[in-house]
Amino acid sequence: MTVTAPIVVALVLALLVGVTIGLFGGGGGILTLPILTYAAGFPTEQAIAMSLFIVGTTSLISAVRHAFSHRVQWKIGTVFALGSMVGSFFGGKLSGYLPGTVLMLIFGTVMFAAGIGMIRRRRGDTVERRPKVWLVVVLGTMIGVIAGLVGAGGGFLIVPALALVGGLGMNFAVATSVYIIALQSAAGLLGHLGQTEIPWVFTLVFTGLSIVGSMIGASFIGKVPERKLKKGFGVFVLAMAVFVLGEQILSAV
Repeated sequence: MTVTAPIVVALVLALLVGVTIGLFGGGGGILTLPILTYAAGFPTEQAIAMSLFIVGTTSLISAVRHAFSHRVQWKIGTVFALGSMVGSFFGGKLSGYLPGTVLMLIFGTVMFAAGIGMIRRRRGDTVERRPKVWLVVVLGTMIGVIAGLVGAGGGFLIVPALALVGGLGMNFAVATSVYIIALQSAAGLLGHLGQTEIPWVFTLVFTGLSIVGSMIGASFIGKVPERKLKKGFGVFVLAMAVFVLGEQILSAV
């Protein structure tokens, strides 16, 4: 790995990726993909595969931490993950047939919708009702396809889905989301293997820094007020969506 200024900047930002995953239960892919493409200069297809490994591994470590705090809702998380893993695998296969610009436009559009949804929703930090299993599986599969396509773990969609359909409050949704993302990202990565080469030295260093950041982020769960955490997540996703869409539109002009 050749150490250049963009590489150093990208590695520093890896800490922010981890904090985002640990605190919000997602959003790591939203940051990782732009960092790998815009800051580090990797091609979109390669960055997507790297992002899936980075986000999946970081989420796995974060899930273990949340499990000890008894926040992970295993039953609904596993049902959701089964659907999302199937969708993510096929999304990973499909991404090889789409141009990088199209993938980034899909990425930005989905982010924008998710950000608006999180800012507008209001829900407490409790398990409020029994979820509809079939709807959880359908949503999981759809989100998995998107995650496999664009290299994001899907937490920016999983957290709102768990709150809306699963009846989970924000803190439970965050903890359950990282468990789902870990499984989903692994399936998406399998779909990408053989289609692109992963620079493992850089990827592993980035992942290590991201894991450190996730531990920092997870330590704030339960200390940040529910409403502020939810709105902060929504604003963050919305801002990143505007950046990604703006970048793609300007590059096309």
